[in-house]
Amino acid sequence: MRMPLFRGAKRRGVTVAVLLLPSLLLAACGENSPSILKTAGPVAARISGLFWFILVVATIVFVVVEGLLIWSIARFRERPNAPLPHQTHGNNTIELIWTIVPSIFLFAVLIVTIYTMFGLQQPAGPALNVRVVGHQWWWEFDYENAQNVTTADELVVPTGTIVHLDLVSDNVIHSFWVPQLTGKTDVVPGHNNTKWFQADKAGIYKGFCAEFCGTQHANMQFSVIAKSPDDYQTWLSGQQQAARTPTDPTALAGKALFLTAGCSVCHGIVGNNLTSFSDPTARSKGGPNLTHFGSRRTIAGGVFSWQPGDCVVTGSGSQAQIANTQQCGLYQWLHNPQQAKPGNDMLIRQLSDTEIAQLVAYLESLT
Repeated sequence: MRMPLFRGAKRRGVTVAVLLLPSLLLAACGENSPSILKTAGPVAARISGLFWFILVVATIVFVVVEGLLIWSIARFRERPNAPLPHQTHGNNTIELIWTIVPSIFLFAVLIVTIYTMFGLQQPAGPALNVRVVGHQWWWEFDYENAQNVTTADELVVPTGTIVHLDLVSDNVIHSFWVPQLTGKTDVVPGHNNTKWFQADKAGIYKGFCAEFCGTQHANMQFSVIAKSPDDYQTWLSGQQQAARTPTDPTALAGKALFLTAGCSVCHGIVGNNLTSFSDPTARSKGGPNLTHFGSRRTIAGGVFSWQPGDCVVTGSGSQAQIANTQQCGLYQWLHNPQQAKPGNDMLIRQLSDTEIAQLVAYLESLT
């Protein structure tokens, strides 16, 4: 009496599982997630081509094997009042087939993989050289053939140009990955790696650390901003200039606070009488260089991003305040950096809202 109920419940369970599995798989596909299949450069295109080739080969093997399995189950299943099928022990022809055919597929995958690897060798020609340093947990980009340019969490490159990266870590193992532009390469302490990529079209491409490196591994993101060659030269010329002295009283108060609150111990700013290009520590003091901080739109490894106008400072001098503290990621960072990103190296005393407003005004003036 209970068998039909049991079979019905089992059938419903299988149906739910079949419907739930695709939902779980599709749940990982965010609308704005960068995809290795939506390529924007030659390196990613070759990697994507290898992926599709292996997928086609794997699909053919899967369909053939599963098809033969299903056919065998249906053809040779036990039937009521029917004799058992003839029992065959060993078949040299079949054994040769299932040994040779998979070997052919594996050799095909091997050959295409090796061909792709050789195709990923950096081509000859002029290149933009950038030294990439993986910190805990943010990325530093030092433009080696563009004097005095260092950025954090935003790598700006010209389109149609080979970008050569020297990958360095000052702590643990990281992995540099920009899905739409290039594959993953480990960044290993004491064993520097190199890689190259090229962006074919202008845009902003998300990058990630692809090797677990600590509690804030997921918040070690960065952006590759590809600009046209003319726009890139304009950006580069601006980055090579020293920071301008602010004229706003609130920003001036923020500059004074920057020096007295200990910010300048870890962060370099070229100009404003803080340091000069001749100072070897001007570009990097352990923390991100802030010379042109106001031109960036991310902070703390991508934890916060903002647009102009997000941090509205009202009042002036000792009366300065942030009007929209919830929207201003820079306010949240300065108010409690350990709450925003636990375990980071940002050491700062508790700041009042007025002091934060002054620092925000100063930092956003550094364009």
